[in-house]
Amino acid sequence: LQWPPLRSLAPTFPEILDAVHNSDKQRFAIKPNPASNPDLDESSTEPAHWLIRANQGHTIKLDSEHLLKPIALPLSQQGDGDGSGGNPTLPDGAVPVPPTVIHGTYFAFWPAIIASGGLKPMGRNHVHLSTGLPEDAEAGVISGMRRDAELLIYVDVAASLRDGSGIRWWMSDNGVVLTEGDAEGLVPLRYFKKVVGRAQGVGVLWEDGEKVADLPEGIKVRTPQGKRGAGGGGGGGRRGRGRGGRS
Repeated sequence: LQWPPLRSLAPTFPEILDAVHNSDKQRFAIKPNPASNPDLDESSTEPAHWLIRANQGHTIKLDSEHLLKPIALPLSQQGDGDGSGGNPTLPDGAVPVPPTVIHGTYFAFWPAIIASGGLKPMGRNHVHLSTGLPEDAEAGVISGMRRDAELLIYVDVAASLRDGSGIRWWMSDNGVVLTEGDAEGLVPLRYFKKVVGRAQGVGVLWEDGEKVADLPEGIKVRTPQGKRGAGGGGGGGRRGRGRGGRS
């Protein structure tokens, strides 16, 4: 509460709690501070007794293993297991691979994704992915993708774990799937199960790790608000012959 930009708003502790608990995307987590609240008293109204953090979107280095739950295959599908029967349990503290994992992006960035060989964190610690579409709130999907995403990249997390790619996957407290990528900081194209448009009639561009089609000529390409730095340029335009898409 003493951070200058926040202090100028003069928020009360109850208002802070309300913002944490009622954030539409559950962006924040709060827990007792063991240094000042050794009994971990969750009824304390003393601000110094609490720690608050963002669930994801960090740009400073953090220890994922202490803040996030690892996503893992059942033990029967690891090591010398062949995935047929055996022990179906997960490693301690892990959560299972979600049935659906999607990265939402924009037509403007698709050429750069292809050129780089896959998805990168782009200045953040992690690539962010969702376990469903933004409209799937009734199924518990509250974060992980912008509502105006134009392109859906379905990622085969299970395949990346089976292959021993070195990619580690995590689940945040608000259900966002996160990964730092492989040793090169990349989620490679070979793990793109499907890439499909959700705007301007764009269909399937990629399937089972292979290119199916290019972005159609003449579609309107825009760099969304807040993404101009990551996209390497701004503004709209149309993808015409010889111009390509903005990255």
